[in-house]
Amino acid sequence: MATTMKAVVIHTKGGPEVLKVEERPIPKPDNGQVLIRVKAFGLNRSEMFTRQGHSPGVDFPRILGIEATGIVEHAPGGEFEKGQIVMTAMGGMGRQFDGGYAQYTVVPTNQVQVITAQTQLGWDVLGAMPEMIQTAYGAVTKSLKVQKGDRFLVRGGTTSVGLAAIAIAKQLGAHVAATSRKPERENLLREYGIDEFFVDDGAIGKQIKNDSQKFNKILELVGTTTLKDSFQCVSKGGVVSLTGIVGNSWEIDNFAPMEVIPWGSSLATYGGWIEEFMETPLNDIVQQVEAGKFKIKVGRVFHIDQIAEAHQCMDDNTAEGKIVVLTD
Repeated sequence: MATTMKAVVIHTKGGPEVLKVEERPIPKPDNGQVLIRVKAFGLNRSEMFTRQGHSPGVDFPRILGIEATGIVEHAPGGEFEKGQIVMTAMGGMGRQFDGGYAQYTVVPTNQVQVITAQTQLGWDVLGAMPEMIQTAYGAVTKSLKVQKGDRFLVRGGTTSVGLAAIAIAKQLGAHVAATSRKPERENLLREYGIDEFFVDDGAIGKQIKNDSQKFNKILELVGTTTLKDSFQCVSKGGVVSLTGIVGNSWEIDNFAPMEVIPWGSSLATYGGWIEEFMETPLNDIVQQVEAGKFKIKVGRVFHIDQIAEAHQCMDDNTAEGKIVVLTD
């Protein structure tokens, strides 16, 4: 076995160009940890946030990456067998300790799921899943508690999380609507099963003519830039869950909650941690993807040597699906 690996290291905050591919020693796991040979990792907005220097308590240099998919190399405590396919996410990856942007990573055993389902899916598809599915599943089932008969709106429907959330909500029996700034994205969203489509001009509330057309569950993935308008779309007693920040604005200026949030409605957030990741039915979804019953939208695929280009793609919002990086 080799003693060094490629790793993406950040030494200072900045744009995509601050991400440097370096040779690093392969880390060694202690008891309670597992060494994973990373085959693929997805890119996430939180890593952009950290790269820009906004994540509190993150010290540089650091290997970023809040998720990884790969193969078990060594678990000193015997919790896993060498060669098992695994997925991991959250728990401080890429922030409190080095994360998934590398050919190998060491993580605590309590935040690793073994993929026991027989699969022929490529590493690009498997690599897209851990954080994306955790976020979509958690937001739909825990933050919003979507159930049969709900009117469910996804603001930012063509994002990777948005598409996954649409698929999950449809399986639960909800009436699903979604938005995109681009009218030509309607066909893609229809393929994922939406019942209604809105062109997002920033004022969807004005497109809704009466209370019966409003939504009792809204997944806000664009973020703070459209949150006020999303509350114009919520029915009395409904919930808006602020889960994504695709709009790249992390704060709201002059936010008056009692003016913005209609009486009887509520604002929730979602950001899963280890427990939520471990409760995400990744094996079931792998089987559904394998059977063609659940679609995973991989946007663009890069090699680890192209990490700066991959982050630029994320910055520019041009992926139209999950960005995945392969390590081999």
